[in-house]
Amino acid sequence: MSIDRSREGGGRRAELAPYAADPLKSRGRLYDEPPSPTRSPFGRDRDRILHCTAFRRLNYKTQVFVYHEGDHYRSRLTHSLEVAQIARSLARTLRLDEDLTEALALAHDLGHPPFGHAGERALDAAMDGKGGFDHNAQSLRVVTELEKKYARFDGLNLTYETLEGLVKHNGPLLGAKAQKPVPEPILAYCARQDLELATYPSLEAQTAALADDIAYNNHDVDDGYRASFFTFADLAEVPIAALALEEVRRAYPGIDGTRLLYETIRRLITAMIDDVTAETARRLAALAPSRIEDVRAAGHAVVAFSPEMQLELDRLRAFLTARVYREPRIDRIMGDAEGVVSDLFARYSEDRGALPLEWCEHAPPSGTRAYARHIADFIAGMTDRYALAEHRRLFDATPDLR
Repeated sequence: MSIDRSREGGGRRAELAPYAADPLKSRGRLYDEPPSPTRSPFGRDRDRILHCTAFRRLNYKTQVFVYHEGDHYRSRLTHSLEVAQIARSLARTLRLDEDLTEALALAHDLGHPPFGHAGERALDAAMDGKGGFDHNAQSLRVVTELEKKYARFDGLNLTYETLEGLVKHNGPLLGAKAQKPVPEPILAYCARQDLELATYPSLEAQTAALADDIAYNNHDVDDGYRASFFTFADLAEVPIAALALEEVRRAYPGIDGTRLLYETIRRLITAMIDDVTAETARRLAALAPSRIEDVRAAGHAVVAFSPEMQLELDRLRAFLTARVYREPRIDRIMGDAEGVVSDLFARYSEDRGALPLEWCEHAPPSGTRAYARHIADFIAGMTDRYALAEHRRLFDATPDLR
């Protein structure tokens, strides 16, 4: 069935910059569907992501702190919502398609396994020689294969632009700009639908990627302070944070505690957003793109921090790495979490009967690469608490992760 795109997108088109992703010119879906009379193609993608099972599971997946550490720490779900808010605001300022930007922000972590990057390291090690594991590639698998909600197809049947942005939001996967080999699941999907891995994605995808950086840098400052991993005096070792702290204290003498923290983080977020907006405007003026294809062929990112802000962010990340991500207790907990994931993968590999019935019945033959990918899919979909419950079911001793 052909798609009448004139019914999709409504009056939004006139508001978009000429280099934005135009919903009326979307490259469409792998499986044709009748258009929605009330939503643009990208708005429909956003809604499908929001309602999918994998999105709900993010509520009990680790960002930095395991779910039982406290109710106020970020989870993958709340992180994704914060990314979406920042991404929408940037998209509006840059006159980009907000629906596509939000869809990509909400979907960017769908493939993360339990226990954050610790779980990803464990799965990648377990999949060594079997195609490896990458959370971006897993996000693609989630939205193209693993979600099973529709009668006519597996996955969510998202538009080309959403899939492209999901895979390439950090830049091209082929060519001189590529940072590592293309994950096997992405190559497998591109055999069905070419996502043009050597080009840059839309500005909407680039915006979602920068919003991710802004969100996690700032909420990890918040969570790290709440966990008493550092003091304001420690944070002032980071130049950009020192400036924000000084500004707040000058405006509100005597302020301290969480009020000082929030006022400081507000200023940090504002400084980063203002910098992205100014640097992106400079790059747009230099490139002068008249259509989205000019963005894809630019040969460099267009939505970006200035070199000065990038240096400040590198300093902030170095601080967070030392004070939060590699804090001894967090390091120990994540080491134990890696062990949980490794144990589960080994057990399911040796004994397919250890898998839940629905995963056992539809499993490929044991010992094959397909079976290893099947196990990785199952574990990657687990929440922290389900992974721990499975470990307790299958093993005599399970770490407490505290």
